[in-house]
Amino acid sequence: MRKNLSPAPWLPAVLLTGILLASLNLRPAISSLGPLLDSVIEDLQLGGLVAGLLTAAPAVCFAVFGSLAPKLAVKRGPEVIVLGAMAAIGLGLLLRAAAPNTSFFLFFSAVALSGIAVGNVLMPVLVKQWFPDRIGRVTGLYTTTLSLGTAVVAAVAVPVNEAFGGNWRFGLGVWAVPALVAFGVWVTVSVGVHRQQRSARPARPPLPAPQERSARPAETTARTAAAVNPWRSPTSWWLAVFFGLQASAAYICMGWLAKIFSDNGLSEATAGLLLAIVMGVSIPLAFVIPNLAARRPNQGPIVIVLGFCGLLGHVGLWFSPASGSFVWAVLLGISSCTFSLALTMIGIKSRSSDGVIKLSAFTQSIGYLISIPGPLIVGILHEVTGGWQASIGFMTAQLLVQIFAGYMAGRSGPIEGPAPEPQAKPVPQRLQGT
Repeated sequence: MRKNLSPAPWLPAVLLTGILLASLNLRPAISSLGPLLDSVIEDLQLGGLVAGLLTAAPAVCFAVFGSLAPKLAVKRGPEVIVLGAMAAIGLGLLLRAAAPNTSFFLFFSAVALSGIAVGNVLMPVLVKQWFPDRIGRVTGLYTTTLSLGTAVVAAVAVPVNEAFGGNWRFGLGVWAVPALVAFGVWVTVSVGVHRQQRSARPARPPLPAPQERSARPAETTARTAAAVNPWRSPTSWWLAVFFGLQASAAYICMGWLAKIFSDNGLSEATAGLLLAIVMGVSIPLAFVIPNLAARRPNQGPIVIVLGFCGLLGHVGLWFSPASGSFVWAVLLGISSCTFSLALTMIGIKSRSSDGVIKLSAFTQSIGYLISIPGPLIVGILHEVTGGWQASIGFMTAQLLVQIFAGYMAGRSGPIEGPAPEPQAKPVPQRLQGT
């Protein structure tokens, strides 16, 4: 058997399949719980505080566990870590469904969410590393798959649960199956990547002669590593704020938009349909927008267009939430495509895979922390005022900040700073003065 094998031709196709399957599993743990939450609360006798923790847990886990992804990916490789993430999601969902009490239910929910958090961070990294010339296209594919998985699971969670006799344990546990399928594909990916790395490993080069040795390469490497520091990059902070506020807007939409419509005279069925429209509009656009963004040096204009649609939707909710409800839902759905835009910007705002790992972890960890208060504030304002005007006003103010942050992130350069200019070669001394 030959030792130096060429890279397997099937590996990119399997990698793309693995990325799409992983994306499909990054939301069912969350979107399947909401429709069955009342049954879970009744069976496990969850208190109001614990139920509130369940709704806030995704953002908290995304922030905490997502920050661990860079070190794990650098140490073991992102493919191996995504393999572990799929295992965590599958086992977490299975064991959560079998949880005998509240403590186990919360623990295994956190296990599944930890896998999702790591997957969130490493998807842009894998796209940058394996498809650097197709970042927009592949990002569009996996964000579309993610959105589709979210919408479909939310829509069929109750019918699937009823098909299992109304037992919420089967209704929640069945969503472990796609994660375990994805796990099997990532086993193949990990084996293929390991073989490729082993076959491509070059022989150890001979040491240079003493007079040829220089400290400059080490110094250059150190400077390059030090330059990739998201904490010191304005681009990273603008992008983190943009990501966090768009996530906050998404959680507000999923948690409160249907109630805003129903409280203004629409039936619950109609309100649910309008929420589905918001989620559905973003599915085709989640493929188009990353392609547009990846081709432009400045994504700021796209941020402004999407934000303007959101502002029009908020104005409609303020003045006439019922009569123009379909139009407002479509506008808000277009505005929600900032999620795929933000992920694309993560992939193109660094020149290296290591930089994307750090930027993705920084942006999503800080961003999900920023997203936590928004839905709570909307609920508090509604409870205090008894109406939705104050809440919509808060949503509009948050959207204005989001637009500004996204515009600044879009016009900023990579987190490493400007590309260094090539240094001119020194003129030989014998040619000087000629």
